[in-house]
Amino acid sequence: MSKHQWFTELQKEIKKGILKIDEPLCKYTMTKLGGSADLLVIPATIEETKMAVRYAYENEIPLLLLGNGSNMVVRDGGVRGIVLHLCKLNEIRVDGTSVHAQSGALIIDVSKRAASEILTGLEFACGIPGSVGGAMAMNAGAYGGEIQDIIVQTTVLTKSGELLVLSKDELELGYRKSIITKEGYYVLSADFKLVKGDQEAIDAKVADLTFQRESKQPLEYPSAGSVFKRPPGYFAGKLIQDCGLQGKGFGGAEVSTKHAGFIVNKNEGTASDYIRTIEMVKAEVKRKFDVDLELEVKIVGEERIN
Repeated sequence: MSKHQWFTELQKEIKKGILKIDEPLCKYTMTKLGGSADLLVIPATIEETKMAVRYAYENEIPLLLLGNGSNMVVRDGGVRGIVLHLCKLNEIRVDGTSVHAQSGALIIDVSKRAASEILTGLEFACGIPGSVGGAMAMNAGAYGGEIQDIIVQTTVLTKSGELLVLSKDELELGYRKSIITKEGYYVLSADFKLVKGDQEAIDAKVADLTFQRESKQPLEYPSAGSVFKRPPGYFAGKLIQDCGLQGKGFGGAEVSTKHAGFIVNKNEGTASDYIRTIEMVKAEVKRKFDVDLELEVKIVGEERIN
């Protein structure tokens, strides 16, 4: 079955959402890199999302969840099959100290909404660029806080389109991992529990964390964020810095001179440039310190065929 057949059949069911054939994924990733998706599906409702997941499963079509594209590198050859982008599932609701957010909402926006409701506990996420779904999958954290500190439950779809509600204990949350990534679940929404705080204290903390982020991270260039997980007993950025790799890379990609844990797309690089730079960093850190760096970013898709 061709991508044009997928388009025709899904178009009958997905009426509020968007379907695009051969859509360049560089428009949807934070690195501004990547080839095209055979079929990009942007559902507008939970039901449309379930329909797309079930359709891919029943027809044995590869399905990739894109999220906000903040923690992903798409190879230059693009992605075969269906790419699911849940940006339209972005509702945020607050009820007392409980916050419900759909997976396509940006975790930054959830943090801002919590702050506006004088709720504390989510300030750490004020600078995390991913979606709620991505934050759940990776147990995202920063500045001493993590998703596992505030999560109550998460609603997901299995690969076959079955709806599950997982409690905090069932999520198996750890450092940049969860049962979501292990089982390949698709996050639909998350429910957080915060506490009432002091507006002045919340605003001061957000301002401080925002300043730290803006002063230390290379936000002026496209990037996938922090590329590597923290190795036990080390800091990835410090190891890379001590290898003298800042400013080095391939093509338009290079290790940031501002924060060595970031690789930036400085000059219209390609995904191949970015990935070659990642491999160079891993090899040099291994050679100099005998430390194996593990990727925090996910590399997907196919190489470009010349």
